[in-house]
Amino acid sequence: MADFPVTEHTRVRRLAARGRYDRETIYRILDEALVCHAGFVQDGQPAVIPTLFARVANEVILHGAPASRLLRHVAAGHPVCITVTLVDGLVLARSAFHHSINYRSVVLFGRGRLIEAETEKLRALEALTEHILPGRWGDARRPTPRELEATSVVAVSIDGASAKVRTGPPVDDDEDYALPVWAGVLPLRQQALQPVPDPRLADGTALPDYLARYVAGER
Repeated sequence: MADFPVTEHTRVRRLAARGRYDRETIYRILDEALVCHAGFVQDGQPAVIPTLFARVANEVILHGAPASRLLRHVAAGHPVCITVTLVDGLVLARSAFHHSINYRSVVLFGRGRLIEAETEKLRALEALTEHILPGRWGDARRPTPRELEATSVVAVSIDGASAKVRTGPPVDDDEDYALPVWAGVLPLRQQALQPVPDPRLADGTALPDYLARYVAGER
């Protein structure tokens, strides 16, 4: 896979050594994240909307109500900026100035299109469902024609993107390393807890294997 081109929009300027432009790194971060933030400008007013998403090939799939400002903006082919961030740990330095986080983030730019054909729309919704919880699409009821009509689905082409990654311990000033202050990294991770059944769950409905595996850390 060819790297994304480095452009004025995608170039990592601050701490440039942390920049990544290869598709493997960028796609891996997108595929791990559950929520993205989509930024757009409407009538001169910028807005950033958090939303679920999925990546399919070199496109990002978004969905929601047809009245959504974001989705109408994307469907019209206007430019959009989408970001995701994964926080891997708190970096605790000896000085307050050098505290940081270990993270993996992606900023991407593209233009979108409205997905109208029913077959493609269903595939996009399947991708979204499977991104949230692999195995769920085969278990849940499919959308009805009325539900499909009430749902807008768009695809944003990833025209340019860059990742930024920080790993490792804190970096302190030389004179601070002798300070008797604990320093290091507090690792963080997103963890699935025990599922809470719906109070109206039908009697005898077992916990699906794919959900039990997710709780066990096998997403």
